[in-house]
Amino acid sequence: MANDKKIVSLEEQIKEMKEKMKLQEKEFDDTQKELKIKIDELANIEKDLEDKNEEISEYMSHIQRLQADFENFKKQTEKQKQEIIKFANENLIMNILDSYEDLERALEQSKTEKELRKGVELIYSKLKSTLEKEGLEVIVAEGEKFDPFKHEALMAEASEEHENGEIIDELMKGYTLKDKVIKYSKVRVCKK
Repeated sequence: MANDKKIVSLEEQIKEMKEKMKLQEKEFDDTQKELKIKIDELANIEKDLEDKNEEISEYMSHIQRLQADFENFKKQTEKQKQEIIKFANENLIMNILDSYEDLERALEQSKTEKELRKGVELIYSKLKSTLEKEGLEVIVAEGEKFDPFKHEALMAEASEEHENGEIIDELMKGYTLKDKVIKYSKVRVCKK
């Protein structure tokens, strides 16, 4: 009987162990399933990360191309600007060159002071016309009210004939080029 009890006890222990093993196998299977789910999730995250890295790489390449395009645009614009300045000056020089050559001929061919004066007056007229075509205008000063945006007062004096702030006379002409002052008139102003 004692052996029977031992056998029953062993059978119960074996049965309990089998049940524990089944539970452990189920837990192991569940853990394996969870692990597979986590591995799949991790694989998806890695794929998303790769996709995002590719996207970032594409954006970076695009940004680099845009930067290079912008630098090329800046260089091209600067080159065009320099060419415009160069050719604008060339055009002005070509217009003035005629007057220069006329002056040279007048000096070479004039035998008298009268002929020289006539030649210089012709050149002056031609040069004045060229400058006016380019947009140069003389600033009217004498008799006008002093304007610090057009005139530079070199002297101020009292005068009975003029109002306060009126320009008495012009000492040096001033000029505008297409409405922009490029040289201020130097003037004497009435100050009471």
